[in-house]
Amino acid sequence: MTDPRTSRLAHLLVTYSRNVKRGHTVMIGGPSAAEPLLLEVGREVLRRGGHPMYRMSPNQAGEVFYAEAKAAQLTYLPASSMAAIKEADHVIRIMGETNTQALAGVDPKKQTTVRKAHRPLQDAVLSKNEWTLALYPTAAYAQDAGMSLEAFEAFVYAACRVDKKDPVAEWKKAKAFQEKIIRRLRGADEVHIVAPDTDLTLSVKGRKFLNSYGSHNMPDGEVFTGPVETSAEGEIRYSYPVCYSGKEVVDVRLAFENGRVVHASAEKNEAFLKAMLRTDDGATRLGELGIGTNYGIQQFVKNILFDEKIGGSVHLAVGRSYEETGGKNKSAIHWDMICDLRHGGYMEVDGKILQADGKFRV
Repeated sequence: MTDPRTSRLAHLLVTYSRNVKRGHTVMIGGPSAAEPLLLEVGREVLRRGGHPMYRMSPNQAGEVFYAEAKAAQLTYLPASSMAAIKEADHVIRIMGETNTQALAGVDPKKQTTVRKAHRPLQDAVLSKNEWTLALYPTAAYAQDAGMSLEAFEAFVYAACRVDKKDPVAEWKKAKAFQEKIIRRLRGADEVHIVAPDTDLTLSVKGRKFLNSYGSHNMPDGEVFTGPVETSAEGEIRYSYPVCYSGKEVVDVRLAFENGRVVHASAEKNEAFLKAMLRTDDGATRLGELGIGTNYGIQQFVKNILFDEKIGGSVHLAVGRSYEETGGKNKSAIHWDMICDLRHGGYMEVDGKILQADGKFRV
């Protein structure tokens, strides 16, 4: 039998996050390990009168691809993939890995090549702006989080608020709270972030902060914008390991001048960090400033979908900006990294405290 929490999450994704209507076509994608949630999403789409379009792949597909693909195959972009995205009214992507380190041994240059080749797909999905990303709990994610599978499942469903009597009402409350933060940020210029080994300023002048409350990410809980591309000055030390393309990079430190990373170091996988920053011209500039507001997520689990939402944290991504914020940075990567402000850190906006020790002043 399907876990009832899985069914409730599928219902939330289809009816709240995407608001699927009769006649809508919904691309439902993810690995085979996420099949229980993929099927329940399809069931909910059908109940709404929509048309599910499945794109399910084997969990080891990436491993096989990078082991065997030659140069021409790394850059190949199937026309059918673009056609499917153009046809879909909505895209629901489910994460469900069985080995989060499966690509750890892959040459970063290969991964960069594939990422650049697939950028048109990313652009198409983002420009349509009818997408949602969620996660199906697996043993691999539980292991990364240092939890039993049962405990991790409970963590995931609670973070998505499907353990509540009325999840939609809970997300509407989150939206209202985050709107208070956005009102405080409206018209702002300088943001100053201070934490251990961190003293960074950047400008958000003329940029729009967006309220993220479950439409594109589930779980959610953040407000974010694209900083002025030339404005970042100073240094930042990210509080937690950052995971990207199967690599775990530990103790990342970045120094910025005129908005560009001029020095980067890491205790583990420093070469990978630097390789990713060489992806393209935009990879060394900030594409996002995000402020985490989900106090239902209080522990780091090595999964950015959850970790960037930690209430009392900020995340700054190098790479692609979201155009709807006014951001102009272009890149094939968007790499979120988290700075925890809950233990002696703070964020000032135009000289006034917005958040200190993880608590907001709004």
